[in-house]
Amino acid sequence: MPPSPELIFETMQAYQRTAALRAGIDLEVFTAIGEGADTVDAIAARCKSSTRGTRMLCDFLTVIGLIGKTGDRYELTPDSTFFLSKHSPAYLGGIMEFMNAPAVVDNFDSLTAIVRRGTITPSEDTVSTENPVWERFARAMVPMMMPPAKAIAEVLGVAAAGPIRVLDLAAGHGIFGIVLAQQNAAAEIVALDWPNVLTVASEHAAKMGVGARHSTIAGDAFTVDFGGDYDVALVTNFLHHFDGPTCTTFLQKVAASLKPGGRVVVLEWVPNDDRVSPPAPAAFVLHMLVGTAGGDAFTLREYRGMLDAAGFHDISVRPLPPSPLTIIVGTK
Repeated sequence: MPPSPELIFETMQAYQRTAALRAGIDLEVFTAIGEGADTVDAIAARCKSSTRGTRMLCDFLTVIGLIGKTGDRYELTPDSTFFLSKHSPAYLGGIMEFMNAPAVVDNFDSLTAIVRRGTITPSEDTVSTENPVWERFARAMVPMMMPPAKAIAEVLGVAAAGPIRVLDLAAGHGIFGIVLAQQNAAAEIVALDWPNVLTVASEHAAKMGVGARHSTIAGDAFTVDFGGDYDVALVTNFLHHFDGPTCTTFLQKVAASLKPGGRVVVLEWVPNDDRVSPPAPAAFVLHMLVGTAGGDAFTLREYRGMLDAAGFHDISVRPLPPSPLTIIVGTK
């Protein structure tokens, strides 16, 4: 096969895909089509948009595979039906508010300089104290994290565990602890995060019926006192923000908060040892380069090393396809 510039041009113009998806979400194009508006005129009327703009946007969304078109009628794909219609409980449109937030996206404009330095400047650090981007994250991510939360509950056998105390570290939206509390009426959850983020977690806990068993600790997870005698500690989508030695030290602090036999649950993007597969967890490394001072997409071998050094044993692993995430459980 002769050389082709197709992939190069697609990558140069990838921003157009992002912009088109965002416009489709903002205008509720996917929701409109799902409701039965399947022609340009009908979609434009439902979305309060021009017929010219609607036609061009819908055709582009068809080209990139987010909707289908037969004749002059549009239809949702199975993926867009499940993830992009507001009528779906798995709706992911709100995640754009986090993934396209300036605090997340703007650093990519400095990628060349970041690669040269090997790290970011303090002003570029998304893990800075009480960064408002994490409140946006907490409000957006529940639909995406609900399946992993249920998988964690299953792995822990929490429904039959009896009374348990759960420490939900960097809780964010709080859904991981909340699901454990929903499945075990004797579970007590202690969520830790910045105060502005904990407001969101508490709202979710109250809305989902476990507010009376959901308490909070506000502050920096590296310096605040966790308390002790926990049966489970949840460390979800957190360790990747820091370098390996920092993660190990943090896990030692987590271990000290657990009862003997207590378990830590790590949820992470875990590439293979080659660091280029599978595509989604391997590609996650670029987010860590532009958004953190020392974070990385660590391999399973590296996470095992951290947990072992922190005093955990009987480490078990459960990938969560088609999600890019992996559950890792260690016992104190």
